[in-house]
Amino acid sequence: MDTRLTRESALDLLYQYNQDEFHRQHGRTVGGVMRYFAGELGYGADADFWEIVGILHDLDFEQYPDEHCIREQELMREHGVEESVIHAAASHGYGITVEIAPEHEMEKVLYAVDELTGLIGAAALMRPSKSVQDLEVKSVKKKFKNKKFAAGCSREVIQRGADMLGWELDDLIARTILAMRSCEE
Repeated sequence: MDTRLTRESALDLLYQYNQDEFHRQHGRTVGGVMRYFAGELGYGADADFWEIVGILHDLDFEQYPDEHCIREQELMREHGVEESVIHAAASHGYGITVEIAPEHEMEKVLYAVDELTGLIGAAALMRPSKSVQDLEVKSVKKKFKNKKFAAGCSREVIQRGADMLGWELDDLIARTILAMRSCEE
């Protein structure tokens, strides 16, 4: 694989290691959310990079859940992925599975939105529309407070991500809903 990934080659790599449509969809969603935030935060020239990191961030999760963010670094290197992508993708496991701290604003956004997109997606599925297009912050906040709802989505990590960015939780949720609206399939 060329060291300069395209969206298509990133998706090919994601699909090579993830057969479950849930994991593939999560990669596409986080990629789209990252592309949105690149534009919103003034990094539009780097939108492809942000999206590729989002697509690949959970590359190893399906096959190696116990080595998440560790094994993906090896896999990406085997495929010639550039170190900036590897570092950025692995940093979303900071304090959980790796000690690679999110440094760049893009890495902090990834850290903050990874779990949150799961929670928002689950909340959207509970709606008659099954869509984020009509989802409101208050609905997500209600689900956020219910620890049994989408229990696999860490509220602690979401809050830590908001804190890293210096954003209020409601602002992070609102902005992430808008990002998900922009790329809902």
